[in-house]
Amino acid sequence: MLIENKTHSIFVAIFATLLLTSTPVSASEEITASKDSRELAQPSRKFTSERIFDLEYAASPQISPDGKTVIYTRRSMDKFSDTVASDLWSIDTRSGAHRPLISGEGSSSSVRWSPSGDRFIYLTSIEGRPSLRVRYQDTGKSFAIAQLEHSPSAPVWSPDGKTIAFSMLVSSQAPSFATAIAAPENAQWSDPVRVFDDLTIRFDGAGYLKPGTEHVFIVSAQGGTPRQVTFGDNGFSAPAWLGNDSIVVEGNDVDNPELDPIESELYKVQLSDLSINALTARDGPDQGALVAPDQSLIAYRGYTDKLKAYQQTDLYVMKADGSDIKNLSENYDHPIASVQWLPSSRGLVAQSLVEGMLNLVMIDLSGKVKVLVRDIGGTSFGRPYASGSFSLATGIGGNTPTIAYTQASPDKPAEIAYQRGFGSSRVLTDLNSDVLPYLDMAKIEEITVKSRHDGRDIEAWIALPHGFQANASMPLILEIHGGPFAMYGPYFAAEIQRYAAEGYVTVYVNPRGSTGYGEEFSQLIDKAYPGNDHEDLMTVVDELIKKKYVDQDRLFITGGSGGGVLTAWAVGKTNRFVAAATIKPVINWTSMALAADISRFVSRHWLGVQPWEDPELYWRLSPISLVGNVTTPTLVMVGEEDWRTPAWEAEQFYTALKVQKVDSALIRIPGASHSIASRPSRLIAKVDNILGWFAKYDLNSDTNSDTDAAEGGVH
Repeated sequence: MLIENKTHSIFVAIFATLLLTSTPVSASEEITASKDSRELAQPSRKFTSERIFDLEYAASPQISPDGKTVIYTRRSMDKFSDTVASDLWSIDTRSGAHRPLISGEGSSSSVRWSPSGDRFIYLTSIEGRPSLRVRYQDTGKSFAIAQLEHSPSAPVWSPDGKTIAFSMLVSSQAPSFATAIAAPENAQWSDPVRVFDDLTIRFDGAGYLKPGTEHVFIVSAQGGTPRQVTFGDNGFSAPAWLGNDSIVVEGNDVDNPELDPIESELYKVQLSDLSINALTARDGPDQGALVAPDQSLIAYRGYTDKLKAYQQTDLYVMKADGSDIKNLSENYDHPIASVQWLPSSRGLVAQSLVEGMLNLVMIDLSGKVKVLVRDIGGTSFGRPYASGSFSLATGIGGNTPTIAYTQASPDKPAEIAYQRGFGSSRVLTDLNSDVLPYLDMAKIEEITVKSRHDGRDIEAWIALPHGFQANASMPLILEIHGGPFAMYGPYFAAEIQRYAAEGYVTVYVNPRGSTGYGEEFSQLIDKAYPGNDHEDLMTVVDELIKKKYVDQDRLFITGGSGGGVLTAWAVGKTNRFVAAATIKPVINWTSMALAADISRFVSRHWLGVQPWEDPELYWRLSPISLVGNVTTPTLVMVGEEDWRTPAWEAEQFYTALKVQKVDSALIRIPGASHSIASRPSRLIAKVDNILGWFAKYDLNSDTNSDTDAAEGGVH
């Protein structure tokens, strides 16, 4: 995935699911069959594509204020609807009782407990219409609090539990310069023209944007008509209650906000008269406001914008009037996300990316950091990104947090875990014990190498296929993460396991530019991507050859988004790979900066100039500039509705390869956005086509036997 801008998110839906299948053997056959035939009749232990329908994973745990109940999203893949099913389940933290709570209402999400813990709100859809509902714990009854035209987001309770705030699109009229004449009766005219006058006219996962802006509403928790409380052309979102009579919202209330896409401020809205006042004013994003339980402080995240491609997010607190701002994580060189206050109001708990691991840390008001949990994560089902969530029991604990979180493991998708303070965690779910013990899964090994570029430590993980032997005979897949400002880690990932199941030693790496290793490490590729991150990746490949883990004549490479960029770059730098698969890449930074959904971010922060101001820089960093060197057979894949790295990026590379007479193929996935594997069938199609492409060339691996592995071949 290429980095997202501040006001939008890459919605990545990932997967899991239902039922272990096997082939039955009749009693008479079993009695008469020989030992060998009985063994052949057993279900395969191989992790095949259809096995993803047998897996489930946990997400979004929300622990009740008293710490006695956890509600979480149980995700699985529906084989018949080709969608991700998201049902709500509850867990009694004392007895471990585990039962379904809400299912069959569509995808349910965004659970938030009322302050008293007697109710919770959640988002779902009823017959395709968005619904924000309240469910009472004592009766199990729920109701929709309002009739909503558009999907609400970020619902939050007022401290007294009487009101709910949320944000939602407010529609407006599309621009028009002419009045269309009426078509004759029964005429079959073309659809009317669509007129746009905004910089961003479409966004990945949303398509062409509907006219309108996001604004904040409040509604009685007993139901009624929502009241809009923010106004203006630019919009506001992400409400947080400041007492019961005011809220803090996020926005950028300036002229032409699209020209500075990461900029945002925090504003206080007084509900009695809807007056609005800015609480922050610096150049840079200020976001994610959270008011302390005693209402004395507001926590938020952000940074001072220095026009870098990557800038590390810090944790700040300020008084309720916006004064006395303090950076709590100034001396903690790791990015902060997903913050919650301790019940005592004397500190916060936050997620932090730390060298391949997603940690939970406790930060007091002096800035002192202590690690609570080191194994949060597990919700990135397809690829091994650091992704997870947690919540705190708000009614108990004081300075000793009671936590529910998604527990990560190299061996299985996310489970729900429970922990008091700094004690040991207790796992509350066991979602895949009916499946994974009966399959031969890859083992994950961690290595660290010294980059051949400058000797920096580069961390990587290797998925070793069942039956692996270090005899220099096995094929390698180098799988590269996107972002590029993101982080892989030792997490279960269906795509990695599928590659290993087909006999490939599969390595995934955090090259320079990855997050979690300090801001300086991430900024090594600022205005220089792709570049020396390629050298980091090749060093890891060299190490696996040296360790005799793989055959140097059976090397393959793939990656998506930012990883697609580095894949396309690599085949222009070296011919050491037998075949490549570049997935949803950027090929030409000029077209990316002028037509992608994050175009302004690309030109303003990523490259720092417009294409016409420094065309040489744009060309030098574009993989298309190296296409004349490419001899590696290359598969190119992209979603037809990808607006993050649009299809024309992939097509430019494919056309150039064909002109160069390089063996290549183009796969377009109908209906797919940048989240190319967001439906089960697309996940399977992505991985199986990559494997099929590699298998085609693995049969002819001797043709690359003269590759100089140590130096990476052609440069």
